[in-house]
Amino acid sequence: MPLSIQLPDNLEQQLTLYCQQHQVSKTETIRLALERLLTTPNSPLSPYELGKAGFGADQTHEGDITQQSKALLKARFIGNADN
Repeated sequence: MPLSIQLPDNLEQQLTLYCQQHQVSKTETIRLALERLLTTPNSPLSPYELGKAGFGADQTHEGDITQQSKALLKARFIGNADN
């Protein structure tokens, strides 16, 4: 089904550049973009879901880091200054 859309100049320039770089047609690029947009779940990931892979990634300290944060930062940065 043919469809005509109006794009702002900057968006059209970005589309043209993308298509040239990836050697795809504008039609194919727009079709793929619409498929992704329309098949993506309506509810975006929550901030927790986006960051959960990184939570607790620094397992180098034991105990309550929040209570020791000043001491840990001081040890880290002053320790590096001595090297």
